[in-house]
Amino acid sequence: MIKCFPKLIAANAILSFAVATDAQFDQPKSGLQPMKSAIDLIKKQAPLEVNQALLAKISPDEVHVVVSLGKQHAYLMVGEEIVIDSPISSGKRGHSSPSGSMHVMEKDPNHHSSLYGDFVDSSGRIVRAGVSLHIDAAPSGTHFQGAAMKWFMRLTGDGVGMHVGILPGYPASHACIRMPSNGAKLFYDHVKVGTPVEVQPAS
Repeated sequence: MIKCFPKLIAANAILSFAVATDAQFDQPKSGLQPMKSAIDLIKKQAPLEVNQALLAKISPDEVHVVVSLGKQHAYLMVGEEIVIDSPISSGKRGHSSPSGSMHVMEKDPNHHSSLYGDFVDSSGRIVRAGVSLHIDAAPSGTHFQGAAMKWFMRLTGDGVGMHVGILPGYPASHACIRMPSNGAKLFYDHVKVGTPVEVQPAS
C-alpha cells in the first residue's frame, strides 16, 4: 500500500491541474469581448426616418440625393432639408462604392445583377449560391440567376446602383448602395432619371 501513495498523489495532481486548466479556458480572457452574432449587428442598424410633412409636398423635379459612405446613410433632400434619412450598406473592402457627383441613370423595379447571384438547375434549385461570374464556372446542368436588386436606381454605367439589400451595420456589398426595402421604395418613388446624387467618400 505504501508504494501506491506516490502514484495516487501524482494522479491527483494531474487531475487537479486539468480541472484548473479547464476552468481557465471557460473564463473569458480579460479585455476580450465575445463575438457578436449577425442578428445583434443587424439590430443596431438605425431605423428609417421620414419627414412626412415634407414628403407629402415634394416632387421628383426638386429633390436630390446625398449618400454618406462614412456615416452609412443616404438622404433624400429638398434644398438643405432632409426628407428621408435611410441607413445603407455600401461596398466592402476591395469592392468600394464609387464617390463623387452622379445622377440616376435608370430605374428598374425588379432588376437582377448580371455579375453576382446563384447557379440553379432546371428545376430552379440553387446548386451554388453567392457566385461571381468573374471567377466561378457554372456546374454542369446549371444556369446563372442574377441576385435580385429590387427598386434599382442605377448610378454608374458598370452597374453600381441603389437597391434593396441586407444591412449588417457595416459596408458589405460589391459596390452598390444597399437599402432597407421601405427606404429603397420611398427613394425610388421620389426620384427620376436625372436626379442628382452626391456620394461622399468615407474619409
